[in-house]
Amino acid sequence: MQKISIRKFLLIAAAAYAYVGLAAQTYHVPANHEYQHRNLLASQTPLMEHMKLENTQKFIQDIEAREALDDNDIFSAFWDNQSVNPYGSKALIPDHKDINVSSYVAPVSSNNITSEFGYRPRFGRMHKGIDIKLNIGDSIKSAFDGVVRIARYNPGGYGYYVVVRHYNGLETVYGHLSKYLVHPGQRVKAGQLIGKGGNTGRSTGPHLHLETRYMGIAINPRAIIDFENYTTHRDVFAFDRKTCEKAVNYAPRYSKHKAKYASKSKSGKKKKATRRKARRR
Repeated sequence: MQKISIRKFLLIAAAAYAYVGLAAQTYHVPANHEYQHRNLLASQTPLMEHMKLENTQKFIQDIEAREALDDNDIFSAFWDNQSVNPYGSKALIPDHKDINVSSYVAPVSSNNITSEFGYRPRFGRMHKGIDIKLNIGDSIKSAFDGVVRIARYNPGGYGYYVVVRHYNGLETVYGHLSKYLVHPGQRVKAGQLIGKGGNTGRSTGPHLHLETRYMGIAINPRAIIDFENYTTHRDVFAFDRKTCEKAVNYAPRYSKHKAKYASKSKSGKKKKATRRKARRR
């Protein structure tokens, strides 16, 4: 039995050695393989770029399909014609959401930002939108396709204003209009005229107060829109609830102003402390 086992072992070992040798010959890598590989990759580059474009388009199409399924919920749940934020604490807001913003149209022809999104120390409150300078009577257009939820007058704040809920789930607010040209329940297209620029409500000069919201949460418009170039930063906006609460992270200009303000505050505190010490002496 022991002799038979040893003989089997030797036969198996010999067979394995022969297989390895054959495999090495079969899969021998040519010396110029690296050169050929580089050429192959170079020839495939246009194809890869085309595939990237196709993948991006498919990604957007998938989002649009999901939005189409959600239409009934979007335009029925938490819908009223009075509150800018009708969601309250009852809505289940996701932590993350991919939102298709590829159909964006600039709501006004001006890109002169006069006031950024964020906390206003001077007034002790949040500024939940961006102010864009304009002339009274300038055309105000809907940023995306959607349905008008609010078109009314608010004397203590927005003045004449319009709120549009969009198919992508966003809502946009257009404040301080001289008049609105739409009514609640009206369907509008991206770029459609919805009002005229003005100076109504709590306003110190003609401008458009523009807000972008998702399920009631105010998002810095600069997180989505490249105002200088009248477009969006990307075709898909990646909503992140935690980041939205830190509005300063969205606006480079505002963050610089805040940092400047903070540095002034620190230097001011140091000067006051120096004065106090001098007085004590």
